[in-house]
Amino acid sequence: MNGNVWRDANVLRWLAAYGASLVGDGVYFLALGWAAAQSAGPAEVGLVMAVGAIPRALLMLGGGVVADRFGPRLVVISSDAVRCAVVLGLALALALGSPGLWVLVLVALVFGIVDALFMPAVGALPPRIAGPGQLVRVQGLRSLAERVGHTAGPPVAGLAMGLGGPASAFAVASALFGVSLVLLVAVRIAPLPAPAEPAAAAAPQTPWRQLRSGLGYIRRHGLIGPLVLSGALSQLGTSAPMTLGLILVSEERGWGPAGVGWIIGGMGVGAASSALVLTLIPRFPRAGAIQNLTLIIGSAGIGGLVLAPNLPLAVGLAVLTGLVCGICGGLAIALIQTATDPSYLGRVSSVMAFTAVGLAPLAYPVFGFAADAWGVTPVFLAGAAVSMAGAIVGTSAPAVRRAELAFA
Repeated sequence: MNGNVWRDANVLRWLAAYGASLVGDGVYFLALGWAAAQSAGPAEVGLVMAVGAIPRALLMLGGGVVADRFGPRLVVISSDAVRCAVVLGLALALALGSPGLWVLVLVALVFGIVDALFMPAVGALPPRIAGPGQLVRVQGLRSLAERVGHTAGPPVAGLAMGLGGPASAFAVASALFGVSLVLLVAVRIAPLPAPAEPAAAAAPQTPWRQLRSGLGYIRRHGLIGPLVLSGALSQLGTSAPMTLGLILVSEERGWGPAGVGWIIGGMGVGAASSALVLTLIPRFPRAGAIQNLTLIIGSAGIGGLVLAPNLPLAVGLAVLTGLVCGICGGLAIALIQTATDPSYLGRVSSVMAFTAVGLAPLAYPVFGFAADAWGVTPVFLAGAAVSMAGAIVGTSAPAVRRAELAFA
């Protein structure tokens, strides 16, 4: 494999496929909400969106089992093909007539189920397309693709809907999934190394036993277990403050919707910069210790947003916090994927995706009720403290403190 990962055509094909898929996701979700709003009220719109989100969260862990059982390449290509076909079918249905709300519900349900398979599988691919010494750089490029994808999705959806309504937007989303599919088919996958425990791996297992085996593997592992728990605490502590919390803070301070946009944009700039740092810096000595330190600093930075006396200072702090948190997340993923036995990559990836997609949103209603009872500032700071508790988990684990990453 090429030592310069940003010149490795195989990695770049995977990266372009992932980026096209992310833009397609953004176009699809915005078009789905808009199409539902045209034919139903706010409650029904919420129902359509929830129908897709709930199965994705509930089935995410099972998606990791499927990826390990059948291989991530087969799962990611098959799920991408289904997404492409389903969304194209919806685009044609809207172009030719006015299907009922039940069609949108059905599409959202199928898309959510397939997404639960796609996300763990695509997350398990980097160790199969890049060597251990390249994983930090691959994660940096992946983070950059995520920022570009999340930023580009809504404008592309808006342009498509302006030209031809939701049908046009769904057609664009399907085309993007098609581009992703073609690129993924062209990605070369390295053969799976021999499992660490051949006898155990050879024993037939039901999917349920595979899931339990994966969860037990994470729990017992001295490095992976603490890092996964640390990441889960960070997500629980920061997801609600950085979404609902910022809205409430901006309203309370008189910064308005533009203030929320500036702060989130600042975080995005910082995170994109961290992606470049991870890609270009030749090595991170004592990567585990740096990951813990950046989590502490990033958690403190998020707490500091609610204490900022004015909007410009909050935006500046958001840029620095995004930079630090991006480095923290990239190192954590690279450390976990480097340490994971290849036969468990899908399940480990699914648990990480579940903490980000399925578990973290549970904090939203808790944050809302607590902010109503005690005010935004103390609850915001409490969320930052929960995130910082994740760093304590990592610091208390000797394997994390001593963890190193190989660099090519």
